[in-house]
Amino acid sequence: MSGTGEHLKDEGSKSQVVIAGATAGLIARFIIAPLDVVKIRLQLQTHSLSDPLSHRNLRGSPIYKGTLPTLKHILREEGITGLWKGNIPAELMYVSYSAIQFTAYRSVTLGLQTTFGEHQLPAAAESFIAGASAGAIATTATYPLDLLRTRFAAQGTEKIYSSLIASVRDIARYEGPRGFFQGLGAGIGQIIPYMGMFFATYESLRSPMANLQMPFGSGDATAGVIASVIAKTGVFPLDLIRKRLQVQGPTRSRYIHKNIPVYRGVFRTMQHILKNEGTRGLYRGLTVSLFKAAPASAVTMWTYERVLRILQDMEENKSL
Repeated sequence: MSGTGEHLKDEGSKSQVVIAGATAGLIARFIIAPLDVVKIRLQLQTHSLSDPLSHRNLRGSPIYKGTLPTLKHILREEGITGLWKGNIPAELMYVSYSAIQFTAYRSVTLGLQTTFGEHQLPAAAESFIAGASAGAIATTATYPLDLLRTRFAAQGTEKIYSSLIASVRDIARYEGPRGFFQGLGAGIGQIIPYMGMFFATYESLRSPMANLQMPFGSGDATAGVIASVIAKTGVFPLDLIRKRLQVQGPTRSRYIHKNIPVYRGVFRTMQHILKNEGTRGLYRGLTVSLFKAAPASAVTMWTYERVLRILQDMEENKSL
């Protein structure tokens, strides 16, 4: 752990938290980018390899099955750059999201401590409220970048948007400001319990893990992996619904999957998926999502702790 703080909220100044959070997000995003593209492609697929009846309206859409076959298919058809589609808006989103998230988490927690004074909330409840609040704030602030990341990752060999600037211009022109926030309801509905569960689990495991003799000081990373797997599985259907809603609009039929249905609203989308794809339809891409979430969270938390420690050591050296 960094310094001597027992929890994340006890550590670092605001500027140190912003720098450490942004750096952690930048590095984590680049590493897991290919898995993110695979996850999005699987989440947007409404047909199944095991169900021939679902192939009637493919209109040239590929049929993906499993993480590795999908990875190979993208490499074969689109080249290695296909695995980093949407990486620019994603990097911007991850840096901004991480910085806002860690800053909001620290601020909300300190606010709770000030509000309740001597009658402190239980540590788990405090972490849940702070994590959920931080997730909601960061998700809303960076949502347009998340939508752009999804749309670029969903592009096949046919280019819908020629550049990041062109995508912003086209969405603003043809869909208006609301076009940048399609699926936000599912995003907020997903991120509040996700971040709450993640930080509550992480804070509960962090101190015990730190006392274990693990190689490379990987207690923080291990706690991050466990927390991420538990939280991600719990809210995955909302993540899938968010992705389906993000590609709605005038370009819906031009993505790699050209048979994406028209969806309206979170609950009606869920009903449509359950009716046409069954319960399994809500969990398409879960395996790769867990593979992605685990290393992403581990890298994020490990990098955050190390960068924060370096910044604190630099600050201490200046004051000597």
